[in-house]
Amino acid sequence: MPYSGPPLPPVLVPAPIRALAGEQPLLPVWQNELGGLTFRVGEADGGWFAKWAPLGSGLDLVAEAERLRWAGRFTVVPRVRECGAGAEGSWLVTQGLPGESAVSPRWLADPAAAVRALGVGLRALHEQLPVADCPFNWSVKHRLERARQAGIEVPAELAEQQPPIDRLVVCHGDPCAPNTLLYEDGSWAGHVDLGALGVADRWADLAVAARNTGMNYGPGWEDALVEAYGVAPDPDRSDFYWRLWSAT
Repeated sequence: MPYSGPPLPPVLVPAPIRALAGEQPLLPVWQNELGGLTFRVGEADGGWFAKWAPLGSGLDLVAEAERLRWAGRFTVVPRVRECGAGAEGSWLVTQGLPGESAVSPRWLADPAAAVRALGVGLRALHEQLPVADCPFNWSVKHRLERARQAGIEVPAELAEQQPPIDRLVVCHGDPCAPNTLLYEDGSWAGHVDLGALGVADRWADLAVAARNTGMNYGPGWEDALVEAYGVAPDPDRSDFYWRLWSAT
């Protein structure tokens, strides 16, 4: 099964990342199921992060840089320092943000506070990003078409089962707990990894964020996240958008 989480040793540092870091400390902090790696460069306070996408991974760091630059005008996301590509892959360098991941040991030990902050933070993101100004799309139709172009077999009936739109927002696109940062006091600090950001029904984010709580904090936290976001549970939309996420 593809792995996503803290990097498993040994971690080979790509040459472009090593060159970018120079003599500064370099720490691998995350790897995703597509082979992408994230490194912290420099000290924890005031450092920056370098993401690496190997050639053929399907990760589009240029698209993520575009989304970060746009979203950064309205909400708290990493500032882009550099983005480039070479023969072996591409890289994206961003400035670090205050706070720590919602899946750090501190917050895994306090799931009630973490889940509450996840819901509040997701609502803040949706409220702060202007739909009318957003040039990026994350609609059901768009996602299904992208999946087909990538050779992913998508259930034919999925498009026909889309529920009516509840509310259009600019969605994060990957609202899992590791992509939310929290301050020391447990309040929302910002979001990272916005490579799929785009306009869609808010339940496209909510369904995934809620279901993901079980993977990080254990069962029983889905409704708590939705409540913290500020809406009533919607089993039909939650089920559909979770199936869409799993299929695409």
